Amino acid sequence: MNSHNETRWSRKLGLPRAGLPGARNLQLAALPAAYAGRHTVGMGKRLLGTPGDTVRDEIRERTAQHVFEVLGSLRGCAAKLGQILALYPGGVPEDVAGPYREALARLQYAAPPMLPAAVHAALTEYLGPDWRADFLEFDDRHSTAASIGQVHRAIWRDGTPVAVKIRYPGVTESIESDMRQLRRVAYLVSVLLPGMDIEALADEVCAGIRRELDYRGEANNQRAFAEKYRDDPEFVVPRVIDQRGGVLISEWLEGDPLTTLLGRGERAESRDRLGALIIRFCLRSLPRVGLIYCDPHPGNFLVLPDGRLGVVDFGACPRPPAGIEVLVAAMLEAGLNGDPDGLSAMLRKYEFLRDEQEFDAAEFLRILEPFRRVAVDPTTTFTSTWLRARMAEGLNLRLSNVHRRLAMPPELSSYCRMLLTLVAVLAQLEATVAVGEIVADHLPEFAAICARAEHQDS
Repeated sequence: MNSHNETRWSRKLGLPRAGLPGARNLQLAALPAAYAGRHTVGMGKRLLGTPGDTVRDEIRERTAQHVFEVLGSLRGCAAKLGQILALYPGGVPEDVAGPYREALARLQYAAPPMLPAAVHAALTEYLGPDWRADFLEFDDRHSTAASIGQVHRAIWRDGTPVAVKIRYPGVTESIESDMRQLRRVAYLVSVLLPGMDIEALADEVCAGIRRELDYRGEANNQRAFAEKYRDDPEFVVPRVIDQRGGVLISEWLEGDPLTTLLGRGERAESRDRLGALIIRFCLRSLPRVGLIYCDPHPGNFLVLPDGRLGVVDFGACPRPPAGIEVLVAAMLEAGLNGDPDGLSAMLRKYEFLRDEQEFDAAEFLRILEPFRRVAVDPTTTFTSTWLRARMAEGLNLRLSNVHRRLAMPPELSSYCRMLLTLVAVLAQLEATVAVGEIVADHLPEFAAICARAEHQDS
């Protein structure tokens, strides 16, 4: 589908105005002006005697609410960035995240839906004018919206219940516009995560979305996962029924979304079991399928009636570079069992450190100790407090922060995205999990590394 058709649909077929690039840009461009206006008003309040801390908190709250309202109403990169940030409210101080926790939660799975006329036009473009002949039933009003597409329930022509994932018209052409605009408002997003390189995060988000826009590639990824997990006692990956253009049709999974379970306060033992299942799926994917499942987002998991975990959304599943197992093994060995000299040598060998300046490896080992405990302790309870402490170390603005000296080897970016998102989900679940046991069970080549760490502690 070309960009001309996508723009034509956005104008004529009932898409929210946020779908139009011009309107999107105006919404994003308005953020800095509004921020400047709040500061001007704040200066007046200070002159009238309002305490500076009170003014600062008001500006922070109103800016954050405005940022996330805009991100939540947009598609493409902006919405995806908001969804990723929404995973981390428990990892930042309560006085920062508290005022807009509800808005953050909505961004995990919400986006404005297409109207029926736009849905029908999209299906005509992708599947042809006789698309209704492919379905015995199609529900065009009840859908699940996401950042770059929405899913409708239908009955395929052979009677199979299916999920029909439709790419939003206009989302492809919005990507480059998003990248330019998000850089302009990056310093505003940092009101949530001070110290984070938001521009780099925006670039990574947009690169990932380009892969996720490729529904043919997603269908191939999903087929690979479905084949390897066929008849699995713990996991269900829906079979791909058809894929054409911006439509991906899969078997329908009947179950409770993880987001729903989080909202209603699932029992602790259930949360622990789900946390262990999610870890197992993410760690098992690389050796079992040869792909990294990069998006362990709460909206991508469903708890089926028989207790198995359903997994959907396979757009972000890159194939890892050759030798990643060796790199991860070296990182584990140095982090779990290394001394400062050994850790420094590993970091320089794999280009985490790219100069010869002095590096405080002993301080870095101190920072890594909580992660070492995750590997060697019988269980770890992931909470917002735990996550907040870890993020505080990484985002600290002091010049002596050793994280500021480290670079990320490009070949690790997808793997680290998976790990970071996984930890955020575990903190949301408040799950208690035997992580070291799972790692040793599903990644046997690393079991000896964990065993040496346990021996070192005994």
